[in-house]
Amino acid sequence: MMAAQAEIHPTAIVDPEAQIAPGARIGPYCVIGAHASVAAGVELMSHVVVEGRTSIGEGCKVFPFASLGSVPQDLKYAGEPTRLEIGARNTIREHVTMNLGTEGGGGVTRVGEGGLYMVGVHVGHDCQVGDGVILANNATLAGHVEVQDHAVLGGLCAVHQFTRIGAHAMVGGMSGVEKDVIPFGSVIGNRAELGGLNLVGMKRRGFDREAMHAVRRAYDMLFFGEGVLSERVALVREAFSAVPAVMMIVDFIEGDSARSFCTPRASGS
Repeated sequence: MMAAQAEIHPTAIVDPEAQIAPGARIGPYCVIGAHASVAAGVELMSHVVVEGRTSIGEGCKVFPFASLGSVPQDLKYAGEPTRLEIGARNTIREHVTMNLGTEGGGGVTRVGEGGLYMVGVHVGHDCQVGDGVILANNATLAGHVEVQDHAVLGGLCAVHQFTRIGAHAMVGGMSGVEKDVIPFGSVIGNRAELGGLNLVGMKRRGFDREAMHAVRRAYDMLFFGEGVLSERVALVREAFSAVPAVMMIVDFIEGDSARSFCTPRASGS
């Protein structure tokens, strides 16, 4: 149902069953499907297509030729009523594509709040993307990828299906990521390997010096210490149980995953 206070350009095609909130602005030549929900303060600039059971949160700005809620690029998809949920205050630039979920992947593709999705970004089916995430030009998430809060993915990088990107991590441009990236990790390369920590990102997010030093010490213990990984993780948990940033890494490593972890390049390789 279209609210009278919404601003809808006469060239836009909006299904009468679509939910358009007061204060939304639908620009020229946009196409909005019957099951779409557009919240207050959303601006669809022009030529934006919103299909399927897609909800767009308050204050999002969507640039021309973005396609939101199209069917998954998954041959198993058979038209089941799955969803795309986009949180508030995201900036979605030109030619971004975000797909519906699939029944086998939980049925929902979720995008958090306050993110920046630059030109040509793709968010595949059943992805779970956190708050404050930045995906640079043409970054690509395959299906079932998890990207945690405030991660930054560089231009032209590609993330393999079922991979997890930890909070505050940094993925370098043109990297192929097929293993999980720990929180605060910084990876680069084909295929991506840990190159250290995203200390610049930590500083920008307000982590203090003590937390950053603790994360650096924990990183050295985890990836350059003696023993197998499970033993090193236990030592880090014991040594840094009072440091929340380090516990984010430990909990991430001990969490369920379909992939192994990005690790530093072996010496001499």
